Amino acid sequence: MTQDQQAMLYGLGAVALWATVATAFKVALAWMSPLELMWIAALVSWLLMGVLVIKQGNMALALHQGWRTALWAGLMNPVAYYLVLFAAYDRLPGQEAMALNYTWALAMAFLAVPLLGHSLTRSDVGAGLVAYSGVWVIATRGEVFNVAFEDPLGVVFALASTLVWALYWLLNAKDARQPLVGQWQNFSVGLPVLTLLLLFGPGLQWHGWSALGAGAYVGLFEMGVAFVLWQMAVQSVSRTAKVSNLIFLSPPVSLLLLFLVVGEPMRLSTLVGLILILCGLAIQQIPQARREPAL
Repeated sequence: MTQDQQAMLYGLGAVALWATVATAFKVALAWMSPLELMWIAALVSWLLMGVLVIKQGNMALALHQGWRTALWAGLMNPVAYYLVLFAAYDRLPGQEAMALNYTWALAMAFLAVPLLGHSLTRSDVGAGLVAYSGVWVIATRGEVFNVAFEDPLGVVFALASTLVWALYWLLNAKDARQPLVGQWQNFSVGLPVLTLLLLFGPGLQWHGWSALGAGAYVGLFEMGVAFVLWQMAVQSVSRTAKVSNLIFLSPPVSLLLLFLVVGEPMRLSTLVGLILILCGLAIQQIPQARREPAL
């Protein structure tokens, strides 16, 4: 097996796990509050990443360097991003929250203009128009000329999660920390904050082994194993685009799992909106050499 073939397998593994998380979110949130889910998932992910950092022999490095960055990065991820994301999943059907969250890549392209001094091409603008028209279709549930959203706060939470995620990666563009070390440090900062929020908020209640298992699954796979697999794929592939395009496989599988496991009827508006969002992302993936001049 060639190195690129191994990278594709790693990438497919990560995408397969990410395809299950919308269902896992909805199952877990049926038992517990977003903050309880966040705390359990963050704890499991922190433990997993700590074990991997130790296995790599990087714990001494993790304990002595990089904490200045971790102090603010940990407040963004995991604290702000996942709390807002789980709040969206708590209010919206999983298919809608999942589809809206996929616009983070476009949000990052537009935010990079004022933050990093990047320029936009006509393709970037076209991608944004196509994708955010899909957002409008989903937010209005197909009634595109009606601005009375079914759950406007849920839509705000879903779109806010894309902004937080995009800002996190843009602000981390010059982060010199090793990815796994950086993630463990971020969770080391975020976990105590989540603990305080939980203790002074709803508190942690026992909801049964099934609820605990759902929360652990989110932490282990969405925040843990999938991240490691994707990192291995990106680091070992000869050209990043070979694995980055695999992300387009995740949404259709997510919709199917939400239908089969959660019992969510598949809305036509979600399907149309998701197709528009994926078309926008596909336009954004056009190789730079083929793109039009900057605006």
